[in-house]
Amino acid sequence: MLRVLYCVVIAVCILPTIPGLLGVVVSSLSYIPPIGLHTPSLNGFEQVFQWEGVWHSIGLTISSALISSYLACALTFTILLATWGSPFWKKIELTLSPLLAMPHVAFAIGFAFLFAPTGLGVRTFESIFGSSYISDSSELALLIKDSYSAGLIIMLALKEVPFLLLMSISILQQINVEKISKVSASLGYSKAQTWWKCILPQWFTKLRFPMLAVIAYSLSVVDIALIIGPTNPPTFAVLVWQWFSDPDLNLLPRAAAGAIVLFGIASLMIALARFIEWMILKVNRGWQFSGRSGIRLPGRTIFSGIAFLSILMIPLMFIWSIAQRWRFPDLAPSRYTLRFWKYEWDGIISTVSQSLWIALIASSIALFLALVAHEYRIKYKWQFPGYIIAIPMLVPQLSILFGLQVSTLYLNSSAYSLWVVWSHIFFAFPFIYLSLDGPWRSFDNRIITASLSLGKSPFYSWVKVKAPILLPAIVFAWAVGISVSLAQYLPTLMLGAGRISTITTEAVALSSGFDRRVTAIYAIWQALLPLLFFSFAILVSRLQVKYRRLSIKGLLPHESLSRRPHHP
Repeated sequence: MLRVLYCVVIAVCILPTIPGLLGVVVSSLSYIPPIGLHTPSLNGFEQVFQWEGVWHSIGLTISSALISSYLACALTFTILLATWGSPFWKKIELTLSPLLAMPHVAFAIGFAFLFAPTGLGVRTFESIFGSSYISDSSELALLIKDSYSAGLIIMLALKEVPFLLLMSISILQQINVEKISKVSASLGYSKAQTWWKCILPQWFTKLRFPMLAVIAYSLSVVDIALIIGPTNPPTFAVLVWQWFSDPDLNLLPRAAAGAIVLFGIASLMIALARFIEWMILKVNRGWQFSGRSGIRLPGRTIFSGIAFLSILMIPLMFIWSIAQRWRFPDLAPSRYTLRFWKYEWDGIISTVSQSLWIALIASSIALFLALVAHEYRIKYKWQFPGYIIAIPMLVPQLSILFGLQVSTLYLNSSAYSLWVVWSHIFFAFPFIYLSLDGPWRSFDNRIITASLSLGKSPFYSWVKVKAPILLPAIVFAWAVGISVSLAQYLPTLMLGAGRISTITTEAVALSSGFDRRVTAIYAIWQALLPLLFFSFAILVSRLQVKYRRLSIKGLLPHESLSRRPHHP
């Protein structure tokens, strides 16, 4: 049975990358029979590079992705150096889930409300320095839609720090920081010197895969770039998306060729990241043994600033949602009203319910498939390589989605809900699988062996022994899947053909010039929904810990594995 289920995992979550990439390659060569293109050619690629400003757009994409990714990496190391093993680190662990629950789109909308030329940041500046600085402060608010993508870089870097911190927890546990610190201290190294000389090389090597995922996401992000990114020209991913949205179907080869170029850029950036890692750790190694120099950095201040900025987004968006009159440069609205909530209530409840059922179904199925994949790896000692499972994370979505969209036309083009749910499963599966990877590898399988030796079936042992122990990890992975599903923008639009509306698609659409108060309402909902599920995961984890403590003390009844019926 497990073999059959693993075949389902392969069919649903791995094999679709083949028609996805093949479909976009064939389309980029101008071979699309349904629209009358039967002769292969390179016209699509010619049209891509003939587009005015395309090289500027590609340069913006590469620079914003590289700078934001390595800035996030540097900030993460700074925070770890200053806080790992300290009481403050416990606070960081408690704060990570709310920070991860904040979707990129909601964070970007709040970022725009804060740093726009009429945002709260400029209003605060004016209240401190006076109205004589209005023109100067407006020039300072250059983080939204700026031509150099500075705002996009800063926003992506700040948002990726919690993700890299979460990935670093298991990495630092693997390399045994405490043992390294004791040995280094015996040699006369300070804490900062130990982290720079001994821990950084090992941590940076093991952080390779999360960094590649961050770089790939930053290269291909569309929704965030539409909200705060440059516009003339936009980043290359946004440009390709605009080509896909062109009503002239004869221009589809140009869009497909752009997706192939984007895939090529992502591949080159991944290779460049590996080259940078090789140069730092293997070639230019002098800094690792050149004396005992080590710089202490303000990690606590940096994390506190990121956390404060993230938490500030929710009340700021709520104030905007109830502001009836908020003149510039007033620091607070002069009138408040709930009428925008009343006007949007019916529509937003319908959108929220549709987003929730898609996310719940997609994440539950993806969680089940991830559990199957891990159990298959344990039983048969074989699995697909991690980089194949993570292809949806490492390949730009536009480079796969067009091919998948073409593939659905040959099956059932009108089953929009089915294709949207399936696409969410496809993109959520790698995140859930990786979330479960650490707990599953650290689980002591001798416990299951003991259960089997007592005559219990494998299914009983899994349900009664393994699942309760790993329940917090399972629920957390489920919450991760829901968060990923709720954040999907391009898969919902492309495979839903615009007929499926979710909270994310509506928030992005409203952010491009609609009423700020309505945009704030949708952004609040988009931020709160993942937070509810992450809070549920934290609650389950704490209840499970409390239950196990009471059970160990003998205060709760529990069924013994060795209990068997007695015959007279």
